[in-house]
Amino acid sequence: MRTSLRIGTRASLLAVTQSTWVKDRIEQAHPGVRVELVKITTKGDRILDVPLAKVGGKGLFVKEIEDALLAGEVDLAVHSMKDVPTELPAGLHVGIVPQRETPYDAFLSVKYGSIAALPTGATVGTSSLRRRSQLAAMRPDLSIVDLRGNIDTRLRKLDEGVFDAIILAGAGLHRLGLEARITTLLEPPLMLPAIGQGALGIELRRDDAELLAGMQFLHHPATAVAVAAERAFLLRLEGGCQVPIGAHATLAGDILSLTGLIASVDGRELIKDTATALAGQAAKLGGDLAETLLNRGGKAILDAVYCAGSSGG
Repeated sequence: MRTSLRIGTRASLLAVTQSTWVKDRIEQAHPGVRVELVKITTKGDRILDVPLAKVGGKGLFVKEIEDALLAGEVDLAVHSMKDVPTELPAGLHVGIVPQRETPYDAFLSVKYGSIAALPTGATVGTSSLRRRSQLAAMRPDLSIVDLRGNIDTRLRKLDEGVFDAIILAGAGLHRLGLEARITTLLEPPLMLPAIGQGALGIELRRDDAELLAGMQFLHHPATAVAVAAERAFLLRLEGGCQVPIGAHATLAGDILSLTGLIASVDGRELIKDTATALAGQAAKLGGDLAETLLNRGGKAILDAVYCAGSSGG
């Protein structure tokens, strides 16, 4: 390993916390290596007054970091895998996937213990069309409102009574030491998470074999296989923007199980199924399950979403 490394990261508290976790482990595994965090502001970080569903495009939280990686300004990048597009720039790859945190969404409320306990008309905040659609399918009587900003901002709005409940990724709360704020985790089948949720991806230049070898100690094959199946599912479904799609893969021995979801934004149409395969067939499993859902009515749902110009995950 070289004696100094630069990690490209978003400047948000969660992103810096995740990148610091990687930094600390590199320095523990390779004494003498000095690791520096290079904080980069992305388009997704700059646009806070518009719902993600209206911004559109791919790579809102990674493009500027990837540009720095390609330019040699940083040596590696640490991303939340759910933010990473399924198609990467030529010359880059996600070579290391550490062990996954909880992939599930978290329900947070000061007054109510579950989604079922919310009264009719209760206001729930979320920044994700995927969460919105599944919530609406469960509880069409709720008022679901867009919620942007960092985790502190979202928690403050909850505490101030702006929302009766909010839904956040459980992994981020765990990584920030805020797990005590979680009222309950929304485990499947109640709600399917985003593709890659809870997993980190370490992106490298393809020609940097030395760094890839030096980072292998952080790679978690079971997580990488599960995330590969989920991303293959998304790749087959993805058009010009993100849509209400969810997936969750688990590995038990050599058997990989994948559950996938396509939903309309209003939650009135929701198609879900589960398939299994051997671990070595992750990409095929994801693609085949996507094809199954498309043939069962998913294509019509996605076409309607794309025609409406919606996006968001």
